[in-house]
Amino acid sequence: MENVRHMNPRDQGDHDGRARADMEAELDVIGGCVLAPRHIPAVRTILQGGDFVRPAHELIWDALGHLYDTGAPITPVSLRIELEKRKHLTRAGGIAYVTQVADHAGGGDPEYWAEKVREAADLRREADLGRRIVQQATAPDAEPGGAVTFIDDYLKLQKERAAGRSGDPADALLAELLDASSLDNMPALEPLVGDLLHLDTLARIIGPSGHMKSFVTIDIAGHVGTGMKWHGQYVKQGTVVYLVAEGARGIRQRVRAWEKHYGLKMTGVLFLPRPVQARGPEWDTLIEAMRRLQPAMIVIDTQARVSVGVEENSNTELGIVIERMDDLRRATEACVLLIHHTGHIGEHGRGASAAKGALQSEMHVSKKGENAKNIVVTMKVGKQKDSEEGNDLQFGLKVVTLDGEHKPDGRPVTSVVLESLDQRPDVPAIGTPEWLIRRLDTDRVDMRWGSPRVIDWCRERGIQMRKDKIEEAVRMRKRRGSFDELEDARNDLPPDLPRDLETQTPPDPGGTPGEFDQNPRSNIPPQTGGGPGDGPSKPPSPRSPSREGGGVGEDEKNTTLNTPHCTVCRNPLHGYRADRGYDTCLACDPTSGSHPDTPTHPAA
Repeated sequence: MENVRHMNPRDQGDHDGRARADMEAELDVIGGCVLAPRHIPAVRTILQGGDFVRPAHELIWDALGHLYDTGAPITPVSLRIELEKRKHLTRAGGIAYVTQVADHAGGGDPEYWAEKVREAADLRREADLGRRIVQQATAPDAEPGGAVTFIDDYLKLQKERAAGRSGDPADALLAELLDASSLDNMPALEPLVGDLLHLDTLARIIGPSGHMKSFVTIDIAGHVGTGMKWHGQYVKQGTVVYLVAEGARGIRQRVRAWEKHYGLKMTGVLFLPRPVQARGPEWDTLIEAMRRLQPAMIVIDTQARVSVGVEENSNTELGIVIERMDDLRRATEACVLLIHHTGHIGEHGRGASAAKGALQSEMHVSKKGENAKNIVVTMKVGKQKDSEEGNDLQFGLKVVTLDGEHKPDGRPVTSVVLESLDQRPDVPAIGTPEWLIRRLDTDRVDMRWGSPRVIDWCRERGIQMRKDKIEEAVRMRKRRGSFDELEDARNDLPPDLPRDLETQTPPDPGGTPGEFDQNPRSNIPPQTGGGPGDGPSKPPSPRSPSREGGGVGEDEKNTTLNTPHCTVCRNPLHGYRADRGYDTCLACDPTSGSHPDTPTHPAA
């Protein structure tokens, strides 16, 4: 009995006191978090379930964390119900004990007491390590160095906890698991371009070399940057960053052609005319720059040019590149769109198949035909991870001549833009007066606006149109009258009606609807039913108009001098105006609020 160490009563008292303090600290943590659930995330970074000395407290803490994760109310009653669902209520001490723990008033900040609980847990682990070393060293078959494994495991665990203060890595991973009901709290995919592209995803456009992949991508980028629908597809407007890693010198012509075709500046699109290697140190710089900019879409044209030196047929090496692309996606929550070539045979992306598994969307682009007149570009949706694959999209090419640009031999510089062959909306060609009228009507622009105000309106919206086209649109719009009342009448007109007559027929009294009631100073047409031989008396000219309005259309300029002319703007009068005795055109009526500038051509 000489080797037996007898327990000193004082030591027993110290042990009991420490145990009571540890238990009280655990109650302070749980009770404090029930009272103030906002402390739960911070406490989780300090404690793990196994840090509680009493198993019942670990069960209660796990249930408390689940209530917090699911957004459920945290009360003693809800905590008891959650434990009953898990069939842990009896193991947790029963209704009375759970209620006592949940109602514990706490002793201040739960995070402070969490630190105390963790310190006690670390001491217990050290004591347990010591016991295991002693047991290993004193076992009958003990060999020197056998306890090293215990020490290595302990040091590894402590290092991981110190680095992340997240506790046991396995427990941290288990805390990330979601049950079926929690899946509803996960955000759904947010569309960027219809059902084709989504924010916070990795996507790819593939196709043979020279098959218009970049033209399709620039077209998508321009629509996302400006917020216009993409050939009938929904678009969420946002900044686009385009890495022109291949063919940088040709990008300007394509952009200028797009701008001329749509009559808009390609706003919201930024270009980086060089590659950034995905496996190089500059990629981290790119990630940080994009994190600050927060674009909606990042285009990488092409995948091969940002992964130089990577063995494309190696799943391992290509997997590293794709992971770097995913780092960019995670930092920005943008749609990262890769452009990649297909192999010599088939419709699959060149190289290893590791990339396709990481993609949310993949589209295949190809063309058929010899020149712009008969080329058809087809986009086939090859993959949509979480939704039905849509129908193929087909486009024709429209040749656009760039203004003021010529080749050395004098020929004009041209490029092409896409025109949908699937969507044939009944809308005028972009940039025509009819197209501008449709835009003005859509935005409910006042019918009385003259050319100067409409020109300013177009400039504010980045609409690029020649002045004479805008002036013609203003005149056509005023001739037509109210877009609410006349649209139905226009729809009833025969399809072969001459263009100049595609307006509402003037009412029998002449002039515009309500002209006599609203504008007593306007020209008064001859009265019907006069005496025999009565001729039409010339109505008085209107007051001198303000200098506002449009100019002269080409058709009117070519009218012979024998045609009656407006006494204000000197333009030839339309037939129905002259026939009914007017001496001013409709645009010059004072009630219209618009008076065109007087041209310099000779008067009638």
